[in-house]
Amino acid sequence: MALENSHELENGDGTTRSDQNFLEKEAEEADDEANKGKEIESVEMIFRDTVVPSWKGQLTVRAFVVSAILGVVFSFIVMKLNLTTGIIPSLNVAAGLLGFFFVKTWTKVLEQCGLLKHPFTRQENTVIQTCVVATSGIAFSGGFGSYLFGMSDTIAAQSSDANSPTRDMNIKNPSLSWMIGFLFIVSFIGLCSVVPLRKIMIIDFKLTYPSGTATAHLINSFHTPQGAKLAKKQVTALGKFFSFSFLWSFFQWFFVSEDDCGFENFPTFGLKAYQNMFYFDFSTMYVGVGMICPHLINISLLLGTILSWGIMWPLIEKKEGDWYEAGLKSSNFHGIQGYRVFTAIALILGDGLYNFLKVLGNTSIALYKQLKNKESRTVLPVGPDGKATSEDLVTSFDDKCRKQVFLKDRIPTWLAVGGYVAIAAIATTTLPQIFEQLEWYYVLVIYVFAPALAFCNAYGCGLTDWSLASTYGKLAIFVIGAWAGKSQGGVLAGLAACGVMMNIVSTASDLMQDFKTGYMTLASPRSMFVSQVIGTAMGCVIAPCVFWIFYQAFPDMGVQGSEYPAPYALVYRNLAILGVEGFGSLPKHCLSLCYGFFAAAILINVARDTAPKKWARFIPIPMAIAIPFYIQKPFAIDMCLGSLILFIWEKRNKKEAKAFGPAVASGLICGEGLWSVPKSILALVKVNPPICMKFLSKGMNVKVDDFISTLSR
Repeated sequence: MALENSHELENGDGTTRSDQNFLEKEAEEADDEANKGKEIESVEMIFRDTVVPSWKGQLTVRAFVVSAILGVVFSFIVMKLNLTTGIIPSLNVAAGLLGFFFVKTWTKVLEQCGLLKHPFTRQENTVIQTCVVATSGIAFSGGFGSYLFGMSDTIAAQSSDANSPTRDMNIKNPSLSWMIGFLFIVSFIGLCSVVPLRKIMIIDFKLTYPSGTATAHLINSFHTPQGAKLAKKQVTALGKFFSFSFLWSFFQWFFVSEDDCGFENFPTFGLKAYQNMFYFDFSTMYVGVGMICPHLINISLLLGTILSWGIMWPLIEKKEGDWYEAGLKSSNFHGIQGYRVFTAIALILGDGLYNFLKVLGNTSIALYKQLKNKESRTVLPVGPDGKATSEDLVTSFDDKCRKQVFLKDRIPTWLAVGGYVAIAAIATTTLPQIFEQLEWYYVLVIYVFAPALAFCNAYGCGLTDWSLASTYGKLAIFVIGAWAGKSQGGVLAGLAACGVMMNIVSTASDLMQDFKTGYMTLASPRSMFVSQVIGTAMGCVIAPCVFWIFYQAFPDMGVQGSEYPAPYALVYRNLAILGVEGFGSLPKHCLSLCYGFFAAAILINVARDTAPKKWARFIPIPMAIAIPFYIQKPFAIDMCLGSLILFIWEKRNKKEAKAFGPAVASGLICGEGLWSVPKSILALVKVNPPICMKFLSKGMNVKVDDFISTLSR
């Protein structure tokens, strides 16, 4: 995960990978030192006296117990991010730190009691990391904030086909039973699609998989004496800011007894700015997200907020009665909401199409060169002058050890191929039972083409660290939706097809990232595969249950302007409508604006790729600009504040900021994210906050008596 898991901005729609930056910078600094004549020590020489457990020995009960606990925690965090803005940063540092801390504490207690039988190894640490990320990843790829929730009546009532006579056949409201069944059917086949290619990708092509490599460096560092000391300090920092964030969120809860109450609606820059989404809402979660996301993403978000809510929407609202019918609700797609959503979609599609073609082109060229020269040591040049880098001089021993372990525990090809065919057959039969509009031959066509697309995504991710899972999902929306047609429930068929495609290509690239991590930590491919399967299975149960808690606790979830608006659900549904019905239902001049923003997204990307590096780093990112267009939340201010905090910290003490910044940010994110658990429970038992604090002419309203009477009941 990834903006919607930086899985798109990000590593493709939701997740960024900047929490690994400090590791990558350390590797660069180490290389610089080596170029000055200093020797870099082989990683595996450090662990040469450590016994590598068998693949079964790496799969311990304690590892999966810890993984389940952390999987629940991170599923709540990802779900809240999914349902508020859809911006999901990488939480690998938090998962790695907490996994290491819990098992290390566990083993230390057992050791003091004389009951420790198996020491905590980096291979077991890798199994935990893989399982946690697989579990929480379902909270994103499961579509709870996008395609799956986009099928619901709540989202349909706000979409451009709200009054369509065919609306009812394009609705499927959430239910635990079919959601869990759907995820079990579609979430595993991607694992089978690329298993036979693991040796080609990791050893023959030597793809870097930056996030997987950075995670491996993180885990390896934890299990050295010096790294363990740093990890302990990082966990302490994470715990402190987790406590602060959790308690601050608890304190804020007391002041939101009604809508538009509390600190989250504080008119920081005045009431006029507040009406146009310019205020700080005191969200520690998004301050933390801002500390993890690159500065350019945060600035792009702020630029998008200024462009949309500060300039465009006030100007278009003045055209009410001319460009669109007067008196329409702000959520009506024939009014201002149509401009908000479809201009954002144009930017997203322009940015996604450009990067899709760019990554596909780079992938094809690199693959052609690799196949043409099989003796080449790397896919990419080893250095700008054609010479080996200092790292190449010390990796021969490392590579020998890693290849030996990686090739030892093979995963049978017949198992992967047979598993793919069996799951595809089951899915082709059962998915039309869940979604009547999704014909069996639609599913069959998807599974015929899916392995090639999964390979492209996994290969491109290895080169660039970008997963284009959501882009492939949008492609499925248009193709299957248009094929099904308006009268045959094309909207719902397109959304369901998006889910099938996204899960295949997303899990394929995730598994290959895990194989890279396992390769560099001497974890067995079998243990990685089993851990991914178990983590995915846990996610197929945990993620729907977490979503169901939110769904039951907050009845207005999905309503634009509410606490949990699920903005991408509306975007995905309108993409499906666009694929089925075309542009006929758009308000006046909206299509012209869409053309302009689509072209602007492509031109901005061209400028970013052609401008000199010193200038390109200041050119904004179209995907990030688009997000504030339709999200009625002031998160850009929060994230820019987080970015400013990190910037000042780096100026004052760069080494400290590099080591502890990701831990502090993760603590802020986890604290507010985990507060959603007791908050949901309070909502379910009808315990409401006692105070409504509004910064309006009427001042502050206090309802303590109502709160006490509720508690007494």
